[in-house]
Amino acid sequence: MSRGGRLGVGVIGAGRVGPVLAAAFAGVGHALIGITAGSDPDRVAAILPGVPVLPLEEIVRRSELVILAVPHDELPALVAGVAELGGWQTGQLVMHVDPAYGADVLAPAAARGAIPLAVHPAITFTGTSIDLRQLPGAFAAVTAPPAVLPIAQALAVELGCEPVVIAEADRPAYGEAIAIATDFAASIVRRSAALLRQVGVDEPGRYLAAVLHSATERALTGADD
Repeated sequence: MSRGGRLGVGVIGAGRVGPVLAAAFAGVGHALIGITAGSDPDRVAAILPGVPVLPLEEIVRRSELVILAVPHDELPALVAGVAELGGWQTGQLVMHVDPAYGADVLAPAAARGAIPLAVHPAITFTGTSIDLRQLPGAFAAVTAPPAVLPIAQALAVELGCEPVVIAEADRPAYGEAIAIATDFAASIVRRSAALLRQVGVDEPGRYLAAVLHSATERALTGADD
């Protein structure tokens, strides 16, 4: 990384994304400080065994890299709230993973001297070790002020991803593109599986796997033309 050395990494948000990214960073030698409590402690324990569950304030105080993996609607208030409490630190890396926000949502942290980074790995997270196998070779959208963009790119590379720079003004459109792809795929699978069950197919997911993979490959090939 541009900063060099081993970073203390803390995660705010214990859903599907945060623990996986923490595990990925630990896999390349960074130290895990802790993670905030979440609704699925068993999932966190499975992928981050032994990592302390700490209050948000302690995560921010002790971490050199803070990963914000919270729901879209909660991110602006969270960043502003920590700033109001004087939590963000000069030189601290603050990275969120929301596809639809750029670095501007981190302005309250940047005003306190933190380094704002937006890095979105373009995979569908399951919250399991499967994701750690998906990250290598995936793409990641990175957005940051020009002076610190290399840091965002380096973090994406450390996750195993190929960084693709997305302009701040283009992040909403990027987020919409990701949402369309994931939501449409999920709805199509659910509808197809329901119809297959009606005609007596016991394992519709397995039945559809080859069809969906081949259809997706064909569609993706056409998308690059």
